[in-house]
Amino acid sequence: MDSLEIFAVESIVASEQEFYRKIIEDNMASLRLAPAIGRIKVVLRPEDSLFQMAIILRDVGTRVTTVDIADVEAKPVAGEIIISIKKEQYIPELLGKLWERYGKANISQPDRWTVAISTDKPEEEANFLKDLMVADPRHRLHENLVDFAIRVTPEGFRVRYHLYKGNRFIFVASEEALKREWIEETESMLEELIKGGKK
Repeated sequence: MDSLEIFAVESIVASEQEFYRKIIEDNMASLRLAPAIGRIKVVLRPEDSLFQMAIILRDVGTRVTTVDIADVEAKPVAGEIIISIKKEQYIPELLGKLWERYGKANISQPDRWTVAISTDKPEEEANFLKDLMVADPRHRLHENLVDFAIRVTPEGFRVRYHLYKGNRFIFVASEEALKREWIEETESMLEELIKGGKK
């Protein structure tokens, strides 16, 4: 697991700190979030039925377009477009987008590295496809962060709030109605992480 710049778990119950630290590490590993998380702080307040989490993310990259992962060539005479794959990890996402736009009947994959599309506008569609967004790591990361936060939250803490903006993520959960001050405290935790540590 990539080493975190800051990994803090606080609770008035000492045994909970190590227990939750282990749960967080295990879930970070299973969701493959370790490379994306730079700093994390979690505060457990059993007396208030409160769980707070603040995360600063590392740079996880930008959106991936077709030209980032493949060469796109129009074949006007044949009425098709040939896509030559260079990065195969994005093939499922690319195929999903192509099926949605052209229908499965118009897509063939003669081999693992080649996708052919039948179309009556090969040049126009090839230009469109070059800029087609195939994957957005930040969108997937958002979903994984929410999943991660829910997994590590104590059982029964079903009232939840989260905010994901830029490279920052906060999550607050409780058994009770959330208080505005709890969200503000979590925002302050985030500011501490940005400054580089604990108070």
